[in-house]
Amino acid sequence: MALKCGIVGLPNVGKSTLFNCLSNAKAQAANFPFCTIEPNVGTITVPDERLQRLAELVNPKQIVPTTVEIVDIAGLVKGASQGEGLGNQFLGNIRECDAIIHVLRCFHDDNITHVDGSVDPNRDKEVIDTELQLKDLETVEKQISRVEKIAKVGQDKDAKKKYEVLQRLKTHLGEGKSARLLEWTEEESEFVQSLFLLTQKPVLYVCNVEESKAKTGNELSQRVQTELAAEKAEVLVVAVAIEAEIATLETYEERSMFLNDLGLSEPGVSKLILAAYRLLNLQTYFTAGEKEVRAWTIKKGMTAPQAAGVIHTDFERGFIRAEVIAFDDYSQYGSESAARDHGKLRVEGKEYIVADGDVMHFRFNV
Repeated sequence: MALKCGIVGLPNVGKSTLFNCLSNAKAQAANFPFCTIEPNVGTITVPDERLQRLAELVNPKQIVPTTVEIVDIAGLVKGASQGEGLGNQFLGNIRECDAIIHVLRCFHDDNITHVDGSVDPNRDKEVIDTELQLKDLETVEKQISRVEKIAKVGQDKDAKKKYEVLQRLKTHLGEGKSARLLEWTEEESEFVQSLFLLTQKPVLYVCNVEESKAKTGNELSQRVQTELAAEKAEVLVVAVAIEAEIATLETYEERSMFLNDLGLSEPGVSKLILAAYRLLNLQTYFTAGEKEVRAWTIKKGMTAPQAAGVIHTDFERGFIRAEVIAFDDYSQYGSESAARDHGKLRVEGKEYIVADGDVMHFRFNV
């Protein structure tokens, strides 16, 4: 599934360094604004111990993990919504993403300049929020001008509903609030989604702290968490400098020793990748055979035919049934045949909602 997260933030907060840690692609990382001009796109492998467990049981010729695309977007400055800096390009790149990873600088370092001269992550967040809200306000006002006359005549009920939604959005954005904080009916939500508003996109906040605070966070990251409590947004604390060091280590043993010395159980980027996966409302199902054990990415709530369509459109079009084994059952009994013998293989039809971790085999006819 071609879904991607965009990494955003002010210049010099650690975006490109984090991108380098996450992706096989290499973005330039330097101590000056607008180092990243063209968005760098990389592919993240989503860590999943279940995939390794299935591979141990099946011993396939190849293992294919699921992935998510990530985009490193140029740093934003005040006035971006009016075209300042690389504003128009920055905002256009965000519009193409499905979710946002917002990196906030929560460390002091005299050797790394801050575009505003001092470190204040809450202020930095507000700068970007404001620019995105202003751009959304511009979008909403253009839409209002298109539907206002039709809505006020009163004959077109659909136009009237859209006008009411747009007016609500205009008021909300004008108060300095992001669109994602509003609640809508299913019908209203469909219209709001069609506007492709920047502040409607889900956001994961990453507090970039110094090495000594990688486990506990610091005063600055705690202030961010307090500020974001009302938004109910997920906040991760990551020491990006440490993640950069971990990325240079070649073996699992070396990385484990390094993490143990810091009192960490896993790299921060692993938590970040999984959080990004959740942010995109994604889940995984598996196919397992001698040729290949593979993880497939689907949206939560997808039916069995829709999940089959991720493999090939013919699978969805000619769907007959799905043979399903829950991962825990597959792991416990050790094989498809053993799970079948213990009554753990289920036959599901077109209405079945795929569960995270299902091991599936599709029957179809085209």
